[in-house]
Amino acid sequence: MRKFDGKVVIVTGASSGIGRAAAIEFAKDGARVVVVARREPEGMETVNFINSMGGESIFIHADVSKASDVRCMVDETISSFGQLDFAFNNAGTAEPISNTVDLSEEEFDRVFDLNIRGTWLCMKYQIPEMLKRGGGSIVNMASVWSVLGTSMGVPAYVASKHAVVGLSKATALEFAPRGIRVNCISPAWVPTEGNAPVLENQVLRDSIVGQHPLGRLGSTLDVANAVKWMCSEEASWFTSQNMVLDGGYCTQ
Repeated sequence: MRKFDGKVVIVTGASSGIGRAAAIEFAKDGARVVVVARREPEGMETVNFINSMGGESIFIHADVSKASDVRCMVDETISSFGQLDFAFNNAGTAEPISNTVDLSEEEFDRVFDLNIRGTWLCMKYQIPEMLKRGGGSIVNMASVWSVLGTSMGVPAYVASKHAVVGLSKATALEFAPRGIRVNCISPAWVPTEGNAPVLENQVLRDSIVGQHPLGRLGSTLDVANAVKWMCSEEASWFTSQNMVLDGGYCTQ
């Protein structure tokens, strides 16, 4: 028997990168996977891949910064699979490179709407369904910059990820007595579509790799495996934590 047989997981931002990797890895361990994204063609690629390998997955189009979309996301999950056990709230964004003075109000609001309001809305509607099951596990996507600052020109992103950790800790403490575990994952540099413009510059890439004592960037599989562990029974005493997955980046 696989470790997640009989379980249902929602993965947001699952159209590519870390979200897609996590969705696939959950399916390999037997979970039925709800793939959530704004980009339907790419989201369906994830679903089709999972189903082609014998898994069970559906796609739901949703913008998690909108309450109506999130309500529908959870309602469709229950309608299709009858339950919700885990969630990886991975969807997020960053502003174009700027600084605190030049950053526009519109960009600041856009980043906070998706990263922090979206995380809150997901938990708001996921937790009641998990409570019906007697508990569950939620992993929220933060960032290595949830514990550090950076001069790389993304102040709204950095602030929003600090906020995700705070919200997650508060929620974990509220619902721990009722069997809900809430944690964050904070990766350092993992190549994705979002940071491709930076990592395509070989000089910058070499410099960034050199900042990781293990001598390499992370992979989407590294993060997916950590998220799976946080949702598993092996992590049943693990809650209100921010797992920094960084190849030693923060220790220096």
